Amino acid sequence: MLALVILLCLLALIFLGVPVAVALGAVAAGFYIVSGDFAVLSMLPQRMFSATTAFTLLAIPFFILAGNLMNTGGITRRIFRFANACVGHIRGGLGQVNVLASLIFSGMSGAAVADAAGLGQVEFKAMTDRGYDPEFSAAITAASSTIGPVFPPSIPFVLYSSITGVSVTKLFLAGVVPGLLMAVALMASVYLVSVLTRMPREPRASLREIAVSFADSALSLFTPVIIIGGIFGGIFTPTEAGVVASAYALAISMFVYREITWAHLPAVLWDTLVHTVRVMFVIAAAGFFGWLLIHQRIPNQLISAMLGLSDSPAVIMGIVILILLVLGMFLEGIAVIVLCVPLFLPVVQQYGIDPVQFGVVMIMCSMFGLLTPPVGMVLFAVSSISGLTVGRLSRALLPYFAGLVVVLVIVAWLPAASIWLPTLLMGP
Repeated sequence: MLALVILLCLLALIFLGVPVAVALGAVAAGFYIVSGDFAVLSMLPQRMFSATTAFTLLAIPFFILAGNLMNTGGITRRIFRFANACVGHIRGGLGQVNVLASLIFSGMSGAAVADAAGLGQVEFKAMTDRGYDPEFSAAITAASSTIGPVFPPSIPFVLYSSITGVSVTKLFLAGVVPGLLMAVALMASVYLVSVLTRMPREPRASLREIAVSFADSALSLFTPVIIIGGIFGGIFTPTEAGVVASAYALAISMFVYREITWAHLPAVLWDTLVHTVRVMFVIAAAGFFGWLLIHQRIPNQLISAMLGLSDSPAVIMGIVILILLVLGMFLEGIAVIVLCVPLFLPVVQQYGIDPVQFGVVMIMCSMFGLLTPPVGMVLFAVSSISGLTVGRLSRALLPYFAGLVVVLVIVAWLPAASIWLPTLLMGP
């Protein structure tokens, strides 16, 4: 009963337009004020501070910075040109290019909104300039951006690791196969839509064009090799990988492509600071809210309640996914993670579900929320780029969302889809 009251109070504040971080902190502080437990309330600053001091979280601002540098420094444009040369001739043309470019970019930034706002502008303009339907162009741009947080490196995986203690490297490896499956599902959806709507084929690129576009983008394409190879080769940690990615992106953008000058850096750094503060404020407030949940033994109550529903791990996973998808409609992805991981991880562990597998499922569910109204951040970003209303864009997204849900079902009920690769390379 107490858990329900706390959740309803939190959702009520969010529906009233209170920022998520403020709502989390207000509910936790309000509970202790009402109960008169001022000794615990005095721990508010300490709990908020300690929630943001995990070494792993240092990766977040650097991956955000890397994404901003890539969008400003011409890296995204070169990636798109190379992807176009590779798959532009497949039915669906630039829609297929859109997905492949997002998959490549996801190996660099790990952020969906960075993909949608940066690479998405390049993708949408190129598609509409070639006569593609704006709704089709905007929908696949939005859908493909969700690959970023699943395919390594991934900012949400870093956050999940900081909350649970699960190895970031294992989580990154666990995201490889699901990320590739998401790309395949989206490309298949693009193919089906293009056949049904009789979209024209793009001409096949010549070998010379493929070679020229590869040469122009080779240094950009080398970024994920450096990041992922360095992590798995033990050269640097996932946290240090963010620093390496930022330094590399700055170096090639400023000294090779020469599209970033010293005058651009203040704006890039300011944008990175704003995004980082927004994320860290939510994490800090969630730290105190999480303490409230633990202090009141709410995860234990939830475990007892769900154990009474079913003894089947598949059924419990289905219930958790449904809750996550519904919450994702009203909360941003980071908020879903920091709110739900402390609640649901103990539950799924009781059923023998691997925390690495659950991490992939959690991130996929929270990222799907970026595509659903009323608060889907990717929806808003692509709506702003395309000029389409959120309603029109949401309807156009349905076939691609269906493809992503199929992948979610595979990952949720076929553990090998996520844990096979980390087990193979790192052991159980």
